[in-house]
Amino acid sequence: MRRVVGWMLRGGSRAPAGSVAGASAAGMGGAPETPDGARRLVRDPVCGVHVAEVLSIPLREGGEVVHFCSKACRDKYAASANPQKFAANG
Repeated sequence: MRRVVGWMLRGGSRAPAGSVAGASAAGMGGAPETPDGARRLVRDPVCGVHVAEVLSIPLREGGEVVHFCSKACRDKYAASANPQKFAANG
């Protein structure tokens, strides 16, 4: 369990030798990484969930991009009369 958690905290880029998870994660590819090798997490302003930026659902709001964990959260944010109220969530 400790090895799996450690692997996840390191970004999953280096799996233990012989690991099935490492073999499947290496095949996924395409995930942009920060200069230190970690994947970037973004926070959903509606529910507060952190999600990998490459898996998030973006919405361009004014001059900025807001990221969501699901279409339901994106739609709830877009339908709100005051979407700025979600910015203070947690």
